[in-house]
Amino acid sequence: MERTIFFLMLLTVVGAFSQTADCNCCSEAQQAFDFWVGEWIVTNADGTPAGKNSIVKEENGCVLRENWTSEKSGFTGTSLNFYNAPEKQWEQLWIDNTGNHLKLIGNRVDNRMVMTSVELKRPDGQKYRNRITWTLNKDGSVRQLWEVLKGDEVTSVAFDGLYKKVLE
Repeated sequence: MERTIFFLMLLTVVGAFSQTADCNCCSEAQQAFDFWVGEWIVTNADGTPAGKNSIVKEENGCVLRENWTSEKSGFTGTSLNFYNAPEKQWEQLWIDNTGNHLKLIGNRVDNRMVMTSVELKRPDGQKYRNRITWTLNKDGSVRQLWEVLKGDEVTSVAFDGLYKKVLE
């Protein structure tokens, strides 16, 4: 009888572990940016074409990989996005084919993912930060607003785009 109880307990523990192991990134926080997953046509704020973007989940759902192709000939980029559970924040590393990169951290607030860079310095010595906000709209589209900040003040908008899903 004791062996039977021990065996049943062992099966329960192994079953629970295997369910967790199959879904290491299934918490609400780790799925907070899933609204960005998809194949997208992106337009600028004035409605002109900006490019195409493909966002897919990889590494058993633990990473969102972005693959951007600009309407401007020859400009591409990719980003890796993941939830850093120990730090309780989302992180993005963007790298493009010109050699530029950008690191961002942040979290979802309501229907928005907001990520900000550390303070950077321009060649003229001026300090600034980048803040990118992805807003999930009621119609399923996503607005991406990239603002340049000096302190907490917005000094310019680097990009304002609207993502609409490609119809299959």
